[in-house]
Amino acid sequence: MRTREEVDATLQIAKLNPSELLPTVHCLSFSPGASGATAGDFCLVELEPALCQQLEAGHSLVIRGDKDEQAVICSKEKTYDLKIADTSNMLLFIPGCKTPDQIRTEEMPSNIIHTEIFGFANNYWELRRCRPKLKKLKKLLMENPYEGPDAQKEKDSNHSKYTMADLLDQIQASEEEILAHLQVLHACEIGGYWRSLEFDYEMKLLNHITQLVDSESWPFNRVPLTTCLQELGPLEPEQMIEHCLECYGKKYMDEGEVYFELNTNKICRATAQMLLQNAVRFNLSEFQEVWQQSVPEGMTTRMDQLKGLALMDKYTRPETIFLLKVDDLPEENQERFNSLFTLREKWTEEDIAPYIQDLCGEKQTIGALLTKYARSSMQNGVKFYNSRRPVS
Repeated sequence: MRTREEVDATLQIAKLNPSELLPTVHCLSFSPGASGATAGDFCLVELEPALCQQLEAGHSLVIRGDKDEQAVICSKEKTYDLKIADTSNMLLFIPGCKTPDQIRTEEMPSNIIHTEIFGFANNYWELRRCRPKLKKLKKLLMENPYEGPDAQKEKDSNHSKYTMADLLDQIQASEEEILAHLQVLHACEIGGYWRSLEFDYEMKLLNHITQLVDSESWPFNRVPLTTCLQELGPLEPEQMIEHCLECYGKKYMDEGEVYFELNTNKICRATAQMLLQNAVRFNLSEFQEVWQQSVPEGMTTRMDQLKGLALMDKYTRPETIFLLKVDDLPEENQERFNSLFTLREKWTEEDIAPYIQDLCGEKQTIGALLTKYARSSMQNGVKFYNSRRPVS
Protein backbone atom coordinates (compact mmCIF):
# COMPACT_ATOMS: atom_id res chain seq x y z
CA MET A 1 0.00 0.00 0.00
CA ARG A 2 1.45 3.36 -1.03
CA THR A 3 1.63 6.13 1.54
CA ARG A 4 0.97 9.82 0.91
CA GLU A 5 4.71 10.47 1.23
CA GLU A 6 5.43 7.97 -1.57
CA VAL A 7 2.79 9.55 -3.77
CA ASP A 8 4.24 13.04 -3.24
CA ALA A 9 7.74 11.76 -4.00
CA THR A 10 6.46 10.24 -7.26
CA LEU A 11 4.83 13.54 -8.24
CA GLN A 12 8.06 15.35 -7.55
CA ILE A 13 10.04 12.93 -9.75
CA ALA A 14 7.42 13.40 -12.51
CA LYS A 15 7.76 17.19 -12.05
CA LEU A 16 4.01 17.60 -11.44
CA ASN A 17 2.67 20.39 -9.23
CA PRO A 18 0.31 18.88 -6.60
CA SER A 19 -1.63 22.16 -6.39
CA GLU A 20 -2.75 21.69 -9.98
CA LEU A 21 -4.19 18.23 -9.23
CA LEU A 22 -7.10 16.93 -7.20
CA PRO A 23 -5.97 15.92 -3.69
CA THR A 24 -7.46 12.43 -4.01
CA VAL A 25 -5.13 9.82 -5.55
CA HIS A 26 -5.94 6.46 -7.15
CA CYS A 27 -3.29 3.83 -6.48
CA LEU A 28 -3.75 1.01 -8.99
CA SER A 29 -2.72 -2.64 -8.62
CA PHE A 30 -3.68 -5.85 -10.37
CA SER A 31 -6.07 -8.03 -8.40
CA PRO A 32 -4.91 -11.63 -7.75
CA GLY A 33 -7.43 -12.87 -10.31
CA ALA A 34 -6.31 -10.41 -12.99
CA SER A 35 -2.56 -10.84 -12.60
CA GLY A 36 -2.56 -13.68 -15.13
CA ALA A 37 -5.10 -12.09 -17.47
CA THR A 38 -4.36 -11.37 -21.13
CA ALA A 39 -5.76 -8.70 -23.44
CA GLY A 40 -7.98 -11.30 -25.15
CA ASP A 41 -9.84 -12.19 -21.98
CA PHE A 42 -12.17 -9.20 -22.23
CA CYS A 43 -13.93 -7.23 -24.97
CA LEU A 44 -14.98 -3.59 -24.85
CA VAL A 45 -17.77 -2.17 -27.01
CA GLU A 46 -18.19 1.55 -27.63
CA LEU A 47 -21.89 2.46 -27.72
CA GLU A 48 -23.76 5.56 -28.80
CA PRO A 49 -25.90 7.13 -26.03
CA ALA A 50 -29.18 5.76 -27.43
CA LEU A 51 -27.90 2.17 -27.24
CA CYS A 52 -26.57 2.72 -23.72
CA GLN A 53 -30.01 3.90 -22.67
CA GLN A 54 -31.59 0.78 -24.17
CA LEU A 55 -29.22 -1.50 -22.21
CA GLU A 56 -29.81 0.45 -19.01
CA ALA A 57 -33.57 0.03 -19.61
CA GLY A 58 -33.14 -3.75 -19.70
CA HIS A 59 -33.12 -4.31 -23.46
CA SER A 60 -30.58 -6.56 -25.19
CA LEU A 61 -28.05 -6.27 -28.00
CA VAL A 62 -27.56 -9.46 -30.02
CA ILE A 63 -24.54 -10.47 -32.12
CA ARG A 64 -25.68 -12.30 -35.25
CA GLY A 65 -23.91 -14.14 -38.04
CA ASP A 66 -22.88 -17.61 -39.22
CA LYS A 67 -19.24 -18.73 -39.23
CA ASP A 68 -18.77 -17.57 -42.83
CA GLU A 69 -20.39 -14.13 -42.25
CA GLN A 70 -19.05 -10.86 -40.90
CA ALA A 71 -20.64 -10.45 -37.47
CA VAL A 72 -23.18 -7.69 -36.86
CA ILE A 73 -24.81 -6.52 -33.65
CA CYS A 74 -28.51 -5.75 -33.52
CA SER A 75 -30.77 -3.77 -31.25
CA LYS A 76 -34.53 -4.23 -31.55
CA GLU A 77 -34.68 -1.59 -34.31
CA LYS A 78 -31.26 -1.31 -36.01
CA THR A 79 -28.24 -3.26 -37.29
CA TYR A 80 -24.59 -2.30 -36.79
CA ASP A 81 -21.31 -3.54 -38.22
CA LEU A 82 -18.70 -4.58 -35.65
CA LYS A 83 -15.23 -3.15 -36.33
CA ILE A 84 -12.12 -3.58 -34.16
CA ALA A 85 -10.43 -0.30 -33.25
CA ASP A 86 -6.88 -0.59 -31.91
CA THR A 87 -5.58 1.90 -29.36
CA SER A 88 -2.01 2.71 -28.31
CA ASN A 89 -3.22 3.20 -24.73
CA MET A 90 -3.93 0.22 -22.51
CA LEU A 91 -7.58 0.23 -21.43
CA LEU A 92 -7.99 -0.85 -17.80
CA PHE A 93 -11.13 -2.36 -16.24
CA ILE A 94 -11.50 -0.88 -12.74
CA PRO A 95 -14.72 -1.74 -10.89
CA GLY A 96 -15.94 1.09 -8.67
CA CYS A 97 -13.46 3.59 -10.08
CA LYS A 98 -14.28 7.19 -9.15
CA THR A 99 -14.18 9.78 -11.93
CA PRO A 100 -12.84 13.31 -11.21
CA ASP A 101 -16.40 14.68 -11.19
CA GLN A 102 -17.47 12.06 -8.64
CA ILE A 103 -14.44 12.83 -6.46
CA ARG A 104 -15.30 16.54 -6.46
CA THR A 105 -18.88 15.92 -5.33
CA GLU A 106 -18.24 13.13 -2.80
CA GLU A 107 -16.50 13.40 0.53
CA MET A 108 -13.65 10.87 0.61
CA PRO A 109 -12.62 9.38 3.99
CA SER A 110 -9.04 9.29 2.72
CA ASN A 111 -7.21 11.14 -0.03
CA ILE A 112 -5.64 7.88 -1.23
CA ILE A 113 -7.87 5.28 -2.88
CA HIS A 114 -6.38 1.83 -3.39
CA THR A 115 -8.02 0.34 -6.49
CA GLU A 116 -7.63 -3.10 -8.04
CA ILE A 117 -7.47 -3.63 -11.81
CA PHE A 118 -9.83 -6.39 -12.91
CA GLY A 119 -8.54 -6.70 -16.51
CA PHE A 120 -7.28 -4.82 -19.54
CA ALA A 121 -7.62 -4.56 -23.33
CA ASN A 122 -5.59 -3.12 -26.21
CA ASN A 123 -8.57 -2.56 -28.53
CA TYR A 124 -12.33 -2.18 -28.53
CA TRP A 125 -15.30 -2.78 -30.83
CA GLU A 126 -16.78 0.15 -32.73
CA LEU A 127 -20.40 -0.01 -33.91
CA ARG A 128 -21.23 1.49 -37.29
CA ARG A 129 -24.80 1.67 -38.55
CA CYS A 130 -25.23 -0.59 -41.58
CA ARG A 131 -27.95 -1.89 -43.86
CA PRO A 132 -29.62 -5.07 -42.62
CA LYS A 133 -28.62 -8.17 -44.59
CA LEU A 134 -32.05 -9.32 -45.72
CA LYS A 135 -31.43 -11.20 -48.97
CA LYS A 136 -31.15 -14.45 -47.02
CA LEU A 137 -34.67 -13.87 -45.66
CA LYS A 138 -36.25 -14.18 -49.10
CA LYS A 139 -34.05 -17.21 -49.87
CA LEU A 140 -35.25 -19.04 -46.74
CA LEU A 141 -38.91 -18.27 -47.36
CA MET A 142 -38.71 -19.31 -51.02
CA GLU A 143 -37.61 -22.79 -49.97
CA ASN A 144 -41.25 -23.54 -49.24
CA PRO A 145 -43.68 -20.89 -50.55
CA TYR A 146 -47.33 -21.19 -49.58
CA GLU A 147 -49.52 -22.37 -52.50
CA GLY A 148 -52.83 -22.61 -50.66
CA PRO A 149 -54.36 -24.94 -48.09
CA ASP A 150 -55.07 -27.70 -50.63
CA ALA A 151 -51.49 -27.95 -51.95
CA GLN A 152 -50.06 -31.43 -51.50
CA LYS A 153 -46.93 -30.20 -49.74
CA GLU A 154 -49.04 -28.60 -46.98
CA LYS A 155 -49.88 -32.14 -45.91
CA ASP A 156 -46.15 -33.03 -45.80
CA SER A 157 -44.33 -31.93 -42.62
CA ASN A 158 -40.87 -32.41 -44.15
CA HIS A 159 -40.78 -29.01 -45.90
CA SER A 160 -38.83 -26.24 -44.19
CA LYS A 161 -40.75 -23.61 -42.22
CA TYR A 162 -39.47 -20.77 -40.06
CA THR A 163 -40.81 -19.11 -36.93
CA MET A 164 -39.76 -15.56 -36.01
CA ALA A 165 -37.28 -17.06 -33.54
CA ASP A 166 -35.76 -19.12 -36.39
CA LEU A 167 -35.46 -16.02 -38.59
CA LEU A 168 -33.87 -13.97 -35.82
CA ASP A 169 -31.34 -16.76 -35.37
CA GLN A 170 -30.35 -16.79 -39.06
CA ILE A 171 -30.90 -13.28 -40.47
CA GLN A 172 -28.41 -10.48 -39.78
CA ALA A 173 -30.99 -7.82 -39.03
CA SER A 174 -33.01 -6.44 -36.13
CA GLU A 175 -36.48 -7.74 -35.37
CA GLU A 176 -38.14 -4.53 -36.63
CA GLU A 177 -36.13 -4.63 -39.87
CA ILE A 178 -37.08 -8.27 -40.43
CA LEU A 179 -40.77 -7.55 -39.80
CA ALA A 180 -40.66 -4.59 -42.21
CA HIS A 181 -39.07 -6.74 -44.93
CA LEU A 182 -41.55 -9.57 -44.36
CA GLN A 183 -44.22 -6.99 -45.19
CA VAL A 184 -42.34 -5.99 -48.36
CA LEU A 185 -42.18 -9.67 -49.36
CA HIS A 186 -45.93 -10.06 -48.72
CA ALA A 187 -45.11 -12.83 -46.24
CA CYS A 188 -47.79 -14.09 -43.88
CA GLU A 189 -47.67 -15.88 -40.54
CA ILE A 190 -49.53 -19.17 -40.98
CA GLY A 191 -49.78 -21.58 -38.07
CA GLY A 192 -46.93 -19.85 -36.26
CA TYR A 193 -44.58 -19.98 -39.29
CA TRP A 194 -43.69 -17.13 -41.64
CA ARG A 195 -44.42 -18.05 -45.25
CA SER A 196 -44.06 -16.19 -48.53
CA LEU A 197 -46.95 -16.69 -50.95
CA GLU A 198 -46.23 -18.42 -54.23
CA PHE A 199 -46.71 -15.63 -56.80
CA ASP A 200 -49.35 -17.42 -58.89
CA TYR A 201 -51.37 -18.12 -55.74
CA GLU A 202 -51.04 -14.48 -54.66
CA MET A 203 -52.31 -13.36 -58.07
CA LYS A 204 -55.19 -15.83 -57.78
CA LEU A 205 -56.24 -14.19 -54.49
CA LEU A 206 -55.89 -10.72 -55.99
CA ASN A 207 -57.94 -11.74 -59.02
CA HIS A 208 -60.78 -12.99 -56.76
CA ILE A 209 -60.83 -9.61 -55.00
CA THR A 210 -60.72 -7.42 -58.13
CA GLN A 211 -63.44 -9.51 -59.80
CA LEU A 212 -65.65 -9.09 -56.72
CA VAL A 213 -64.98 -5.34 -56.68
CA ASP A 214 -65.99 -5.18 -60.36
CA SER A 215 -69.14 -7.29 -59.94
CA GLU A 216 -70.29 -5.23 -56.92
CA SER A 217 -69.34 -1.92 -58.59
CA TRP A 218 -67.43 -0.85 -55.48
CA PRO A 219 -65.08 2.14 -55.76
CA PHE A 220 -61.44 1.09 -55.35
CA ASN A 221 -61.13 3.24 -52.23
CA ARG A 222 -64.05 1.59 -50.39
CA VAL A 223 -63.83 -2.20 -50.38
CA PRO A 224 -65.67 -3.68 -47.34
CA LEU A 225 -63.75 -6.42 -45.53
CA THR A 226 -66.79 -8.22 -44.09
CA THR A 227 -68.49 -8.64 -47.48
CA CYS A 228 -65.23 -9.78 -49.08
CA LEU A 229 -64.81 -12.49 -46.47
CA GLN A 230 -68.44 -13.60 -46.82
CA GLU A 231 -68.30 -13.79 -50.62
CA LEU A 232 -64.79 -15.20 -51.05
CA GLY A 233 -64.58 -17.32 -47.89
CA PRO A 234 -65.92 -20.43 -49.69
CA LEU A 235 -63.13 -20.09 -52.28
CA GLU A 236 -60.06 -19.33 -50.11
CA PRO A 237 -59.21 -19.09 -46.39
CA GLU A 238 -60.43 -15.82 -44.87
CA GLN A 239 -56.93 -15.18 -43.47
CA MET A 240 -55.52 -15.23 -47.02
CA ILE A 241 -58.23 -12.91 -48.37
CA GLU A 242 -57.58 -10.35 -45.63
CA HIS A 243 -53.81 -10.73 -46.06
CA CYS A 244 -54.10 -10.02 -49.79
CA LEU A 245 -56.19 -6.92 -49.06
CA GLU A 246 -53.50 -5.75 -46.63
CA CYS A 247 -50.78 -6.31 -49.25
CA TYR A 248 -52.58 -4.37 -51.99
CA GLY A 249 -54.60 -1.88 -49.96
CA LYS A 250 -54.77 0.35 -46.92
CA LYS A 251 -57.11 -0.53 -44.06
CA TYR A 252 -59.34 2.09 -42.45
CA MET A 253 -62.49 2.26 -40.28
CA ASP A 254 -65.72 4.05 -41.16
CA GLU A 255 -68.82 3.92 -38.97
CA GLY A 256 -67.52 0.83 -37.18
CA GLU A 257 -66.88 -1.11 -40.41
CA VAL A 258 -63.46 -2.09 -41.82
CA TYR A 259 -62.73 -0.98 -45.39
CA PHE A 260 -59.72 -1.13 -47.69
CA GLU A 261 -58.51 1.44 -50.20
CA LEU A 262 -56.90 -0.55 -53.01
CA ASN A 263 -53.50 0.69 -54.20
CA THR A 264 -53.63 1.13 -57.98
CA ASN A 265 -49.85 1.27 -58.36
CA LYS A 266 -49.30 -2.00 -56.48
CA ILE A 267 -51.98 -3.85 -58.48
CA CYS A 268 -50.67 -2.55 -61.81
CA ARG A 269 -47.11 -3.49 -60.80
CA ALA A 270 -48.11 -7.04 -59.80
CA THR A 271 -50.01 -7.48 -63.08
CA ALA A 272 -46.91 -6.38 -65.01
CA GLN A 273 -44.78 -8.92 -63.14
CA MET A 274 -47.27 -11.67 -64.00
CA LEU A 275 -47.02 -10.77 -67.72
CA LEU A 276 -43.24 -10.36 -67.80
CA GLN A 277 -42.20 -13.41 -65.79
CA ASN A 278 -43.09 -15.78 -68.63
CA ALA A 279 -41.23 -13.90 -71.38
CA VAL A 280 -37.50 -13.29 -71.87
CA ARG A 281 -38.20 -9.98 -73.60
CA PHE A 282 -41.41 -8.24 -74.54
CA ASN A 283 -42.02 -5.79 -77.36
CA LEU A 284 -42.53 -2.58 -75.38
CA SER A 285 -45.53 -1.21 -77.26
CA GLU A 286 -47.26 -4.61 -77.28
CA PHE A 287 -46.56 -5.02 -73.58
CA GLN A 288 -48.05 -1.62 -72.73
CA GLU A 289 -51.21 -2.51 -74.63
CA VAL A 290 -51.60 -5.95 -73.04
CA TRP A 291 -50.73 -4.57 -69.60
CA GLN A 292 -53.46 -1.91 -69.74
CA GLN A 293 -55.99 -4.51 -70.90
CA SER A 294 -55.03 -6.85 -68.03
CA VAL A 295 -55.55 -4.49 -65.08
CA PRO A 296 -59.03 -3.88 -63.59
CA GLU A 297 -61.16 -1.42 -65.50
CA GLY A 298 -60.69 2.07 -64.10
CA MET A 299 -57.00 1.62 -63.30
CA THR A 300 -54.34 3.28 -65.45
CA THR A 301 -50.90 1.79 -66.05
CA ARG A 302 -47.77 3.97 -66.09
CA MET A 303 -44.15 3.07 -66.76
CA ASP A 304 -43.00 4.63 -63.46
CA GLN A 305 -44.93 1.85 -61.67
CA LEU A 306 -42.24 -0.59 -62.86
CA LYS A 307 -39.19 1.00 -61.18
CA GLY A 308 -36.99 -1.72 -59.74
CA LEU A 309 -39.12 -4.42 -61.39
CA ALA A 310 -38.55 -4.15 -65.16
CA LEU A 311 -36.03 -2.50 -67.46
CA MET A 312 -36.70 -0.93 -70.82
CA ASP A 313 -34.19 -1.23 -73.65
CA LYS A 314 -34.64 1.91 -75.73
CA TYR A 315 -31.70 1.09 -77.99
CA THR A 316 -33.21 -1.94 -79.72
CA ARG A 317 -35.65 -1.77 -82.61
CA PRO A 318 -38.38 -2.30 -81.69
CA GLU A 319 -37.93 -1.13 -78.09
CA THR A 320 -38.24 -3.98 -75.58
CA ILE A 321 -38.84 -4.53 -71.87
CA PHE A 322 -37.82 -7.40 -69.59
CA LEU A 323 -38.15 -8.43 -65.95
CA LEU A 324 -35.30 -7.26 -63.70
CA LYS A 325 -36.19 -7.28 -60.00
CA VAL A 326 -33.98 -5.33 -57.65
CA ASP A 327 -34.38 -7.95 -54.91
CA ASP A 328 -32.82 -10.58 -57.22
CA LEU A 329 -29.57 -8.57 -57.44
CA PRO A 330 -26.54 -9.03 -55.11
CA GLU A 331 -26.73 -7.36 -51.72
CA GLU A 332 -23.16 -5.99 -51.48
CA ASN A 333 -22.36 -2.70 -53.24
CA GLN A 334 -19.51 -3.79 -55.53
CA GLU A 335 -21.21 -7.04 -56.48
CA ARG A 336 -24.43 -5.13 -57.28
CA PHE A 337 -22.61 -2.73 -59.62
CA ASN A 338 -20.68 -5.60 -61.23
CA SER A 339 -23.96 -7.39 -61.92
CA LEU A 340 -25.57 -4.28 -63.41
CA PHE A 341 -22.60 -3.41 -65.62
CA THR A 342 -22.40 -7.02 -66.81
CA LEU A 343 -26.04 -6.77 -67.84
CA ARG A 344 -25.60 -3.41 -69.55
CA GLU A 345 -22.30 -1.63 -70.21
CA LYS A 346 -23.63 1.93 -69.89
CA TRP A 347 -26.51 3.29 -67.84
CA THR A 348 -28.26 6.62 -67.46
CA GLU A 349 -28.89 7.73 -63.88
CA GLU A 350 -32.64 7.45 -64.49
CA ASP A 351 -32.33 3.77 -65.46
CA ILE A 352 -29.84 2.68 -62.79
CA ALA A 353 -31.26 4.64 -59.83
CA PRO A 354 -34.09 2.17 -58.94
CA TYR A 355 -31.49 -0.63 -58.80
CA ILE A 356 -29.10 1.09 -56.37
CA GLN A 357 -31.44 3.23 -54.27
CA ASP A 358 -31.57 0.59 -51.52
CA LEU A 359 -27.75 0.65 -51.23
CA CYS A 360 -27.75 4.25 -50.00
CA GLY A 361 -26.86 4.68 -46.34
CA GLU A 362 -28.65 7.05 -43.96
CA LYS A 363 -26.90 10.13 -45.36
CA GLN A 364 -25.73 8.79 -48.73
CA THR A 365 -27.08 9.80 -52.13
CA ILE A 366 -27.32 7.97 -55.44
CA GLY A 367 -24.88 10.51 -56.88
CA ALA A 368 -22.29 9.63 -54.21
CA LEU A 369 -22.65 5.91 -54.97
CA LEU A 370 -22.22 6.49 -58.70
CA THR A 371 -19.12 8.64 -58.08
CA LYS A 372 -17.56 5.82 -56.04
CA TYR A 373 -18.43 2.81 -58.21
CA ALA A 374 -18.84 4.24 -61.74
CA ARG A 375 -17.34 6.80 -64.11
CA SER A 376 -19.40 9.15 -66.22
CA SER A 377 -19.22 10.22 -69.86
CA MET A 378 -21.38 12.35 -72.16
CA GLN A 379 -22.91 11.02 -75.36
CA ASN A 380 -25.10 13.29 -77.49
CA GLY A 381 -25.75 15.48 -74.47
CA VAL A 382 -26.78 12.55 -72.24
CA LYS A 383 -24.70 11.49 -69.21
CA PHE A 384 -23.95 7.76 -69.02
CA TYR A 385 -22.25 5.71 -66.31
CA ASN A 386 -20.00 2.70 -66.83
CA SER A 387 -17.89 0.55 -64.52
CA ARG A 388 -14.67 1.85 -62.97
CA ARG A 389 -13.12 -1.61 -63.20
CA PRO A 390 -13.13 -4.34 -65.87
CA VAL A 391 -16.25 -6.46 -65.73
CA SER A 392 -15.96 -10.11 -66.75
